[in-house]
Amino acid sequence: MSIGFRVLAQQRKVDAEWVERYRAVPVANISDSMNRMTAGGAQLRAMHRFGVLVGPAITVKARPGDNLMLHYALDIAQPGDVIVVDAGGDLSNALIGEMMVAYAIKKGVAGIVINGAIRDAASIGAGDFPLFATGVTHRGPYKDGPGEINVPIAIGGMVIEPGDLVIGDDDGLLSVPFDQVAEVYDRAYAKHAAEQKQLEQIAEGENDRTWVLKSLTQKGCEFPS
Repeated sequence: MSIGFRVLAQQRKVDAEWVERYRAVPVANISDSMNRMTAGGAQLRAMHRFGVLVGPAITVKARPGDNLMLHYALDIAQPGDVIVVDAGGDLSNALIGEMMVAYAIKKGVAGIVINGAIRDAASIGAGDFPLFATGVTHRGPYKDGPGEINVPIAIGGMVIEPGDLVIGDDDGLLSVPFDQVAEVYDRAYAKHAAEQKQLEQIAEGENDRTWVLKSLTQKGCEFPS
């Protein structure tokens, strides 16, 4: 076994039914339903113009500044997959640009996450292909390796295993473990529905705010006499 320079088979991944269900649920609601304990870090931002990223993860562990394994991940990706690259958050060299994005679109990849930098930011930013990254630089990548594909990775303390659900919107990126997809969805959907009801109540002037004073009182807040 060549630890640090290998490609493993993907053993499992969330199916298309869950992908479509999650597409309509905001990341913030999913995060709340996971007790706000999971996040890829505020530095991961959407580099594209518009669009939700959602799909099962192909994970890539790359040497900072090197995109050889990312290229191979693109070659083996199936339509609907999300390629998630942990490149250590290094911003010295871009790992992807407009040509690789064009190839990803042609292959039907659902999106790409780079814990590192991109380039051709104007072209990518004008498009709707979901791409999250931590920065931008004009300096291109090396293609020497090593690296690993379909191994557990971590971004900002968030562990992502091959086949886990990855979802991102304007608020950031989140991973839902394969075994928790159904439970998290039920909680997130209920949270989203409750918030939509509350927005309706606000619009109608019927939003109950008594909880604020009650909470302050219970916590011993002092008020003017």
